[in-house]
Amino acid sequence: MRAFARLYAAIDSTTSTNGKVAAMTAYFSAAAPEDAAWAVYFLSGGRPKRLIPVRRIAQWAMEASRVPEWLFEECHHAVGDLAEAIALLLPSSVPGASSVEALPLHAWVEERLLPLATMTEEEQRAAVLRAWHELAGTERYIWNKLITGSFRVGVSAQLVARAIARASGVEEEVIAHRLGGHWTPTAAQYAALVASDSRDADRSRPYPFYLAYALEGDVESLGEPDAWQAEWKWDGIRAQVIRRDGRTYVWSRGGELVTERFPELVETAAHLRDGTVLDGEIMPWKEGAALPFAQLQRRIGRKTLGARILADVPVVLVAYDLLEHEGRDLRGEPLAARRAELARVVDGTTLLGGFVLSPTVPLASWDDARRAHGASREHRAEGLMLKRLDSAYGVGRRKGAWWKWKVQPYSVDAVMIYAQPGHGRRALLHTDYTFAVRDGDALVPFAKAYSGLTGAEIRTLDAWIRRHTVERFGPVRQVEPVQVFELAFEGIQRSPRHKSGVAVRFPRIARWRTDKTAADADTIDALRALLETPA
Repeated sequence: MRAFARLYAAIDSTTSTNGKVAAMTAYFSAAAPEDAAWAVYFLSGGRPKRLIPVRRIAQWAMEASRVPEWLFEECHHAVGDLAEAIALLLPSSVPGASSVEALPLHAWVEERLLPLATMTEEEQRAAVLRAWHELAGTERYIWNKLITGSFRVGVSAQLVARAIARASGVEEEVIAHRLGGHWTPTAAQYAALVASDSRDADRSRPYPFYLAYALEGDVESLGEPDAWQAEWKWDGIRAQVIRRDGRTYVWSRGGELVTERFPELVETAAHLRDGTVLDGEIMPWKEGAALPFAQLQRRIGRKTLGARILADVPVVLVAYDLLEHEGRDLRGEPLAARRAELARVVDGTTLLGGFVLSPTVPLASWDDARRAHGASREHRAEGLMLKRLDSAYGVGRRKGAWWKWKVQPYSVDAVMIYAQPGHGRRALLHTDYTFAVRDGDALVPFAKAYSGLTGAEIRTLDAWIRRHTVERFGPVRQVEPVQVFELAFEGIQRSPRHKSGVAVRFPRIARWRTDKTAADADTIDALRALLETPA
């Protein structure tokens, strides 16, 4: 635990990419495989499920530190992080705790953290208090992060792969590939990760996804248009369809194996040659055109897929890259060559209907790109993807070869009418808000949002919410309807399930409109008018 705490502190104390990679490289060079495996899990974004309600942990901390609730909450607000506030308020650790701190990371996780799941509340309390008495400093802070389910580290999966590559001598691309799919934090898994043998025993594993940066500046900055391929930026689920050894695997970009959720893709993929990997977007698709993303959500939200929903919301893989063909890795070849081979592969499955070749936009000039960009929403697309025809398929997010050019989001000015506490480190702050638009003299709720404000704005708003609560419904507070916010969202559609008659996609707070009153907020008619707006 001590070595991992030093690594966390080193990463947290620098904004330098090289500094973070150097710290991780040093850690992986010295760590035992069973500890390194858990470090990979945490550094890559893995988090054990929160095993104890945050409110219960906060109560135990108040009792252990003998701090009243009002002062505890003030300290939390001042620090801005629950785990850190608890670590600072608790009494000093018991003398001799250094021997306990020296327990390896895997022992803390496997012997102290994970067993909490099967304990009674009283047993959990004893285990947590014991750890607080034994740990100090960064080790105690990390423990708090783990038990509250809020542990995060400021590094990308790409940097983790780079550090492991430097520590092991295995190529970064190989490490990144082996980290794809499910990661089980065991010594054996880590040994396989850093093995010098280039073969991968897990044939289901996807390749690392290549990601684009948002376009910076004018499109002319990219040079001549004939060096680029333009295609629609689809609003679906990024995925890889893998056909190997007579089996099909469908992986989402989030590392989730979703094969059983999309039987249409499995049926079509059965006709691919072994050693084929397609990259694309899972889209709801009917009669040759995309359906709204909300239709795909209808399928995602169901535990079982009946004949009715499969008929109402068929899906396809809009394929835009071929990463492997007949067992040969094509990622290093130019996009133009991969695209030509992809067209032949998809053409061979046309009658089955599960795959669609991502259509390109002709680029005689950049004006063509502008016109297509302006018509994106007519195609139910988020904008354009611009890719160099000579580009290889990279690993992670890299600048230069692939760019995403998204259309501006929709936005309305709305009134906050409800607020409730967040989760994890935000559990004692009101960070989840419900917004409404005007309908005559009434306010009609239409969206919830919890992102977009700075930490300082959240604390200021939280204090205001506590002073201006009108009524409480459990954890939810109804507040005076006076605070106006600009909400941005990516899509809008009719919804009979919502009182407003509409549902919006990816709502987030664009800014706090302190210059406006509730009378200045948008109306339900203005919101519904966006349903008819094509761009």
